[in-house]
Amino acid sequence: MRGKRRLAVLDARCKGCGICVPVCKTSALTLEGPKIRLDEEKCNACGLCTFSCPDFALTIHGAEGKARSERLPAALPPRGAIPQPAPGLHFMQGATACSEGALAAGCRFYAGYPITPSTEVAEEMAARLPQVGGRFIQLEDEIASMGAIAGASLSGVKSMTATSGPGFSLMQENLGAACMREIPVVVVNVMRGGPCTGLPTRPAQGDVMQARWGTHGDHQIIALVPWSVEEMFRLTVRAFNLAERYRTPVLLLPDEITAHMRERILLPDYATVQVVDRLAPTVAPEKFAPFDAAYAAAPLPAYGRGYRFHVTGLAHRADGFPTGEAAAAAALLDRLERKILDARADIEEVDETAIADAETVVVAYGSTARSARQAVMAARTRGRRVGLFRPVTLWPFPTDRLIALADRGVRQFVMVEANRGQIVGEVERAVGRRSVRAVLQADGNPIMSRTIEQALA
Repeated sequence: MRGKRRLAVLDARCKGCGICVPVCKTSALTLEGPKIRLDEEKCNACGLCTFSCPDFALTIHGAEGKARSERLPAALPPRGAIPQPAPGLHFMQGATACSEGALAAGCRFYAGYPITPSTEVAEEMAARLPQVGGRFIQLEDEIASMGAIAGASLSGVKSMTATSGPGFSLMQENLGAACMREIPVVVVNVMRGGPCTGLPTRPAQGDVMQARWGTHGDHQIIALVPWSVEEMFRLTVRAFNLAERYRTPVLLLPDEITAHMRERILLPDYATVQVVDRLAPTVAPEKFAPFDAAYAAAPLPAYGRGYRFHVTGLAHRADGFPTGEAAAAAALLDRLERKILDARADIEEVDETAIADAETVVVAYGSTARSARQAVMAARTRGRRVGLFRPVTLWPFPTDRLIALADRGVRQFVMVEANRGQIVGEVERAVGRRSVRAVLQADGNPIMSRTIEQALA
């Protein structure tokens, strides 16, 4: 019938990823071979599946068909009312836990480009975001993805992207722009072997210095490193909370192992998750200064909601307009640094095992710390006084805590990381080069506990 809404599958675009199948509430879509099959008798042309397709292979036809935005719910479901896995124990992949953590934190926009080994995060968000009134979009590259989430955040929507290796490199200019413009976003970089294409399916920890200094100029960054599926959920929530509290990009740096492994996780009721929402201005629009030095991180109203303000990557005054004045530029950079460094007590998180009596402390992060913990426990069964220091917040680096351990009497630090030696330099700066030994490996294989045990022998 002419004008009747109907769903169409564009075979030329469909690559048979199957993301749309679980999204369909009427089971009208099935994956048969390399393509999606549509049962028109079951399809009610609701359009929900069109939001999940990363290749725009699903589209609604019909005279009275509406724009995608008009098919969205008029308002987002209240927190805690969104569809979620049943609270309790689950056996879950790290990438899935990351996506669920983002939804629990209030993320409603994802833009990205698929790249191993982060693609599972995109696949999960493509399936889940339409269920909560959010939006997923696959863009042409990571440059556009980073720009899209920054723009969405300025419109008032909590936003995220995920990438790996070369994609993280492409994001650096727009990441720097988000730092300068003080835009809260979350970037998940699932680390793999490099440089360049490197080892796309193998774990590594070679991006940790790029996370700190990848974009140019003097800036601060917050970066969290999970070592478990549970932390993939919890630290994703924390990343969004820190981004909103300090109005800054926050990085989550799992490696391939942490993102792909499956283990038990105790999922909470999302209604009970502590979430930091964006700070709204309390002054009249004509008096609002989005970069006021009186604030560590000024309130950020959504564009189109009554407040008009200028956003630029140039050095700028409190009102957002560019300036070449040296004093104003210096004051801006000073505030951007202070808002993070002055809050180290809130931002920094470390995890310590058997530290109280340790004479030797192993320093490790991410999945490598799991092998390090096993090596530490094995050493202690042989009477060795060994402990584990795990930075959960990698940036800002918890230098003061390491200094305190050295002052207390720890005689040796053993730095373990899956690269050629990046964080070892930070440990040496804190406790002195002579006190640090390094266990380094960058061949695409996990660092085994026996390798660390040999270094402790």
